[in-house]
Amino acid sequence: MELQLALDLVNIPEGKEVVNEVQDHIDIVEIGTPVVINEGLKAVKEMKDAFPHLKVLADLKIMDAGAYEVMKASEAGADIVTVLGATDDATIKGAVEEARKHGSKILVDMINVKDLEQRAKEVDNLGVDYICVHTGYDLQAEGENPFKQLEAIKAIVRNAKTAVAGGIKLATIPEVVQSQPDLVIVGGGITGQDNKKAVASEIKEVMDKEKIS
Repeated sequence: MELQLALDLVNIPEGKEVVNEVQDHIDIVEIGTPVVINEGLKAVKEMKDAFPHLKVLADLKIMDAGAYEVMKASEAGADIVTVLGATDDATIKGAVEEARKHGSKILVDMINVKDLEQRAKEVDNLGVDYICVHTGYDLQAEGENPFKQLEAIKAIVRNAKTAVAGGIKLATIPEVVQSQPDLVIVGGGITGQDNKKAVASEIKEVMDKEKIS
């Protein structure tokens, strides 16, 4: 079970500062969509150059031109690139094929997919590496979380690894790890804390305990 740190509301220097603090307790750094919009793919390159021992995910949320966008992100150093599950199969297939050329991986983000179980079954047969259930910021504000969705896709997905994102924090990690996702994505639950290193360490500790048990 890996821990991914989502960087959404920072610039490149601030992002590096946060990663430097928690790098011993995370596996993947996510360059969030807001950072890509504000800084471009140079954010991916600079983070990979600064922390070559960590994997870097480019959260492009690709909806079209899958092969081209995966190519550009991979050239910038992305180890994982996100594609939206709501897009068509051709876009996902193109992204997967391009990722294979570069040795990178594809994470399909199921945010706002209406028939989650049916689409997860379809996406699982397209050769993607991760399928992620994701409760977005706006739905989090209405009190929703991704935990039930995670249990639903864990029962369906046979080929891809599973990931979960959306409002996860130290208090909810025990509930998350019970469903045994392969990847847990935490943003503000770490970046919004005063002692980021301590919180990241505690989250990782809970994840590792569940793995051992």
